Amino acid sequence: MKGTIAEIKAWLKSQETISGAELEALLQDSRAGVRQLARSCIKEQERREKERARLDAMWKYERECRARGIKWIAGVDEAGRGPLAGPVVAAAVILPADFPVEGLNDSKQLTAKERNVLKQRIEQKAIAIGIGLVDVAYIDRHNILQATYEAMRTAIRQLEPVPEIILADAVTIPSISINQQRIVKGDALSHSIAAASVIAKTTRDEWMIEAARKYPEYGFDQNMGYGTPEHLEALRKWGPTPLHRRSFAPVREWFTENEMTLAMAGEER
Repeated sequence: MKGTIAEIKAWLKSQETISGAELEALLQDSRAGVRQLARSCIKEQERREKERARLDAMWKYERECRARGIKWIAGVDEAGRGPLAGPVVAAAVILPADFPVEGLNDSKQLTAKERNVLKQRIEQKAIAIGIGLVDVAYIDRHNILQATYEAMRTAIRQLEPVPEIILADAVTIPSISINQQRIVKGDALSHSIAAASVIAKTTRDEWMIEAARKYPEYGFDQNMGYGTPEHLEALRKWGPTPLHRRSFAPVREWFTENEMTLAMAGEER
């Protein structure tokens, strides 16, 4: 192929597809730099094809539902079951069949920037979005699993239209009359659940970043309430905030270790 290496590189970038014959010609070029460009192009085409296949496979459950005449399909997922502080958040999302899914994945596999880009796209194009937030008091009173279910029920109740089926990530939600399908690792297997995962995660992260303004010592804007070494050190030094989950071991242990001091302080008051 004629042209300098820089010109060939620019040409490759400008093409949506490169034919097999064109790649073969580049691979036969006498210049090592051109051959390397061809190999890089082949690798990128393979990556794109793999990504297209992944994204297409993530419509599997939605396609099956639509084949049965089901129109309104809600994906449901949560964020925040594991942290020591902050609420648990669930989201329910109904996507249109033509939703542009580029980049959509389990929120844990995405960067914060990627999640925020997807969040904006989901908010703009989703048919319906519901969000449920359950606070620390409910978590401590009922346990984190029941709090998660309550957050999911709250999110589902906000959906309009009412979904005909719920695709849920690895759980069956109690006290819901709508048909459900439990999908293990559903946030990586269903676009509807992945979208809910992104909304739940970004909503909770925003909540924790705001909480960090009130309690800057704990680094909530960085750890999102999870028990990082820095967070645990702050807990030992400063004690729990009202946002900490007293039923979770490190927080519960702090109260156990300091109950005598707390009792004496109460007597003095």
